[in-house]
Amino acid sequence: MSCKGCSKRQNNKLNTYDWLCDVPDAEGATDFVEVQFKNTRKGYYLNSSKIPLEKGDIVAVEAAPGHDIGTVSLTGKLVLLQMHKNNVRTEAEPKKIYRKAKPIDIEKYEEAKAKEYATMIRSRQIAADLGLNMKIGDVEYQGDGNKAIFYYIADERVDFRQLIKVLAEAFRVRIEMKQIGARQEAGRIGGIGPCGRELCCSSWMTNFVSVATSAARYQDISMNPQKLAGQCAKLKCCINYEVDSYVEAQKRLPSREIVLETKDNTYHHFKTDIFKREITYSTDKSIAANLVTISAARAFDVINMNKKGIKPLSLEADTKQQAPKRDAQDILGQDSVTRFDSVRKKKKKRSGSNKNSENKEANSGNKANNNGNNSNPSANTEGKAPNKAAEGGETGRRNGGNNNRNSSRHRQKVNNDKQQNSEKATSNDRQRQPNRPPKTENKGESKAENKTDTKPNPKPEA
Repeated sequence: MSCKGCSKRQNNKLNTYDWLCDVPDAEGATDFVEVQFKNTRKGYYLNSSKIPLEKGDIVAVEAAPGHDIGTVSLTGKLVLLQMHKNNVRTEAEPKKIYRKAKPIDIEKYEEAKAKEYATMIRSRQIAADLGLNMKIGDVEYQGDGNKAIFYYIADERVDFRQLIKVLAEAFRVRIEMKQIGARQEAGRIGGIGPCGRELCCSSWMTNFVSVATSAARYQDISMNPQKLAGQCAKLKCCINYEVDSYVEAQKRLPSREIVLETKDNTYHHFKTDIFKREITYSTDKSIAANLVTISAARAFDVINMNKKGIKPLSLEADTKQQAPKRDAQDILGQDSVTRFDSVRKKKKKRSGSNKNSENKEANSGNKANNNGNNSNPSANTEGKAPNKAAEGGETGRRNGGNNNRNSSRHRQKVNNDKQQNSEKATSNDRQRQPNRPPKTENKGESKAENKTDTKPNPKPEA
């Protein structure tokens, strides 16, 4: 974007946006032009020769003595408003604009500007040698190099007459001393504030009003010097911006010195939330004890009751107001942070119940196999035990298939576990069968067999 015309670009400090540049006849409303020099120094000059000027043009203006070089920062009707804002008087004869700067003028200006830093360092050494309690913050040479302005900061009145003589002999120029404050120095240097924006003193502020700590107390700001102080080591100017609003809001709240009395305790003011219109009271005047937060309306009610000699049971109202219902309700429950925890717990319970049912089915199948092995004779045990184990396995598979709702992988794993358990059970039964005597179904037959076995053998004939 071009730096000329009604540009929003801010290359210089205290830049002013010309919001009247597109208004008809605003350009020729006045012949005064605003010219900006180094940092925040500005001047208002008369364009008596009607030179066509735009914002950003480099011009040579009248100075005492010689001429100075500056940049046009504002033209048109808005210049009159700026002059009224900065209390510039037009009764005296104004200074004039000579011409647009020529290449020779710009070369002299660049040469003079290159000597400013070395001159500042040398002048600080001279002031220290003379024992003056002052700080030279900046040096600005005039455009033609015939004059130098020394900006200094001092807490007390300084007699710098001897300093001017020494500086004039050292630099061979005309010396001018200007005392500035800490805020003006910060504005000339510039920087970024804790809010992330350019410093107010270097972007738009020209009048510096004193800031008191009472402004911070009205806004309930922490009395931390490191947070309250700006880059100039003074209280931040922005503390004064909203003080009036806070003072007006405090008038609609009960006084902090009023003590509220109830049947149980006496409450003192602890803190106030101006935005919510809520007041917190404590039973102890110096520390936070038994804190109770009530609304401003309730506080006024209690104060009126105390004036009539009535002490309520408690500071809080007897009937608490219900929280307002929301128009939009969360049907799906997506706002809850723990909305997935219940699903995980259910899954764990389901998997645990499935495993228990499968184990019970496997145990029942094993018991059926053992009962069948014990009831059948030894000749039939080898053939019937595997059949019953297989039947128990099939019933277990059917029940498991009906109850199990997990994936196919889990079903296969459960089936494999059942087969392994059934195979182990049959192998154990086969190992135990030879050691057990076989049982017969008919007791009479077994007794007859035993009798025949116990008879002695007949003697052989001779």
